[in-house]
Amino acid sequence: QGFASGVVNLGEIEVFKVTRFEFIWSSAILDPNKPVIFYKPVEIPNSFHILGHYCQPSDKPLRGFVLVAKETGTRLPETNEEKSPLRNPLDFKLVWSSNPPDNLEISSGCGYFWLPEPPEGYKAVGYFVTEKPDKPELDEMCCVRADLTDKCEPYRVIFAVGSRNPEFSLQVWSSRPCDRGMLGKGVSVGTFLCSSGLSNGEEDHIACLKNLNPLLPSMPNLQQIHALINHYGPTVFFHPDEIYLPSSVDWFFNHGALLYQKGVPKGEVIDEAGSNLPCGGSNDGEFWIDLPSYNDLRDFLKHGDLKSAKLYVHVKPALGGTFTDIAMWIFAPFNGPATLKIGIKNIPLSKIGEHVGDWEHFTLRICNFAGELYSIYFSQHSGGEWVDAFDLDYIDGNKAIVYSSKCGHASYPHPGTYIQGSSKLGLGIRNDAVRSNFSLDSSIHYEVVAAEYLENVVDEPNWLQFMRKWGPKIVYDSKTELDKIINALPRMLQHSMRNLFDKFPVELYGEDGPTGPKEKNNWINDERW
Repeated sequence: QGFASGVVNLGEIEVFKVTRFEFIWSSAILDPNKPVIFYKPVEIPNSFHILGHYCQPSDKPLRGFVLVAKETGTRLPETNEEKSPLRNPLDFKLVWSSNPPDNLEISSGCGYFWLPEPPEGYKAVGYFVTEKPDKPELDEMCCVRADLTDKCEPYRVIFAVGSRNPEFSLQVWSSRPCDRGMLGKGVSVGTFLCSSGLSNGEEDHIACLKNLNPLLPSMPNLQQIHALINHYGPTVFFHPDEIYLPSSVDWFFNHGALLYQKGVPKGEVIDEAGSNLPCGGSNDGEFWIDLPSYNDLRDFLKHGDLKSAKLYVHVKPALGGTFTDIAMWIFAPFNGPATLKIGIKNIPLSKIGEHVGDWEHFTLRICNFAGELYSIYFSQHSGGEWVDAFDLDYIDGNKAIVYSSKCGHASYPHPGTYIQGSSKLGLGIRNDAVRSNFSLDSSIHYEVVAAEYLENVVDEPNWLQFMRKWGPKIVYDSKTELDKIINALPRMLQHSMRNLFDKFPVELYGEDGPTGPKEKNNWINDERW
């Protein structure tokens, strides 16, 4: 069907992902240590038009893309436009050149950056780069009708050239749509943004595309979702000393988890399906889940049950339906205490970091043009990181490895010790991630619990609608424990350590269970990146 067919229909235009490029210019002449290469897309199908050029650092595999576009011949009623979706620019304006302006001779190895000047009612969605000072031909690229575009923003600096004269400085960024997430319509073109003293802020004139096709024809169907998970599903490795392992939700309910209500001292047994959990609403503090008070049963539940554990999968559109995000949620009945690292010294904390119920996740981003794994997002406490597919560890074929940190269950792409704090000073909360005999294969042990774009296809479990906390809120005096640690340090470190503790997440200073996946910000919005 539409998924992995090579093209994506955005309504009035259709886009094709180009991954073949021709070299134009390298910044090595200016910065041999971190050269950036600028490319022109090639092998473009008939009737498709270039929208902009591509660049990337030379030390990474050439695995990027730019989109080219053609008109579908369809006019959407909501656009109410008679103008053609695509038009050539009226002119090109020189934004920056590596050739000094007082140099009248054309030196070899120069790069010239051009901003297309679109007709009225149109937007440029990319820049053009040449190796000669001659303007590009007007028919070499197209601009897009403004109502078919969306706002984009600078993301990461790729290349920067300083100059004593600000007019001759340049910064090049990768870009991303402002409107992202499950409901976002912004489509990344793969081009870059420029800012120079000559451009006068014209980087704001560059836009991204907008998907106005409500059918999202390039998203995978349920059978394709299962095929993707079976093919790409990572294996999660837990620390060899991990004692707080995950479990399935129904195992947690079956073995004694209780539902509590504000003002009612006794908890209610939760049935296997969670059908007696209050659904909907918000996290208002009226209800919460807790472990039973009997010590033996409480300790038993804390340790989880790896044999029953599975990944709970939420499938959703990303970047305007040109990518698919497969968010994989894992549940652990208990989050263990943190370990503080101060230089070469490790200090296990008695309670700080503990809480009942722990929901963590990682997300596979799949390219809807070709069905390829593009990157994986690793959620790490209050943040996370996207890692490109070429930079992951793999265990079997195209199945990556996710390393879960000891006690806290944060996800990491590679084994090691990660510091939540200051790695430079060696001060912070320690997150240890390493391979062991404790593992969970998400390509086998999973359950698709939500895919809203597939209307009435996936039945969401009742427990997913529970919007309250999966653990009680308990405030304890962590300040005493932390003060003892700080006061035992050399005076030169005490101030740095106090500042560091002030930046730690609030959950480190008391037990406070998390909300379930559907109450998380990234259920609808994009990941934090």
